[in-house]
Amino acid sequence: MQLKRFLKRGLIAAGLFTAGVVMASDGALLEAVRKGQLQQVQQLLEQGAALDGRGLDGSSPLLVATRDNRIDIARALIEAGADVNRKNLIQDSPYLLAGASGHNEILKLTLAHGADLKSTNRYGGTALIPACERGHVETVRLLIEAGVELDHVNHLGWTCLMEAIVLSDGGPAHQQIVAQLIAAGANLNLPDRAGLSPLQQAERRGQGAIAKLLRDAGAA
Repeated sequence: MQLKRFLKRGLIAAGLFTAGVVMASDGALLEAVRKGQLQQVQQLLEQGAALDGRGLDGSSPLLVATRDNRIDIARALIEAGADVNRKNLIQDSPYLLAGASGHNEILKLTLAHGADLKSTNRYGGTALIPACERGHVETVRLLIEAGVELDHVNHLGWTCLMEAIVLSDGGPAHQQIVAQLIAAGANLNLPDRAGLSPLQQAERRGQGAIAKLLRDAGAA
């Protein structure tokens, strides 16, 4: 009995024990989410399972559902009150990860339930920056409409426009993204740490279509 009390006090101190529920990586709710068991998830929520219990990497059930793009499970968790901004140990949150991954249905749910548009990932980037880099055209539209800052600069010294150029092949998806950013009013001349503008970077990489979009919009 003394050992059990000692372990309980240690779990409370570590933030891993709430209302008698041990938030371990193999907890029932996390396991049900990992297996895609929607009915089991719903039953556990009805029984009062901890919404924001964490696995060993700090991931909540909602973050696990987001990672696997389990839309129905994510919806059940969010509607039950799961925190869409809760980060794991590498600074991913359900909102940020949905944006970076192009999981648009879950992204819409997070935006409708208090997503912190100013939150940043481990690279210091908003959700919009990796969405631009990875060519998620519809995701970029959603995030622009939500009001994510267009000219935020991450730890690498790049904006979303710069990442859409420097970390892309300049293909059709990235051309559409650059066009969206231009239409939304992004600063077209913010340089990187080397002093190069988006237009200069596009020209250096032979991205003729993107360079033309920028020139036609008045970029220098």
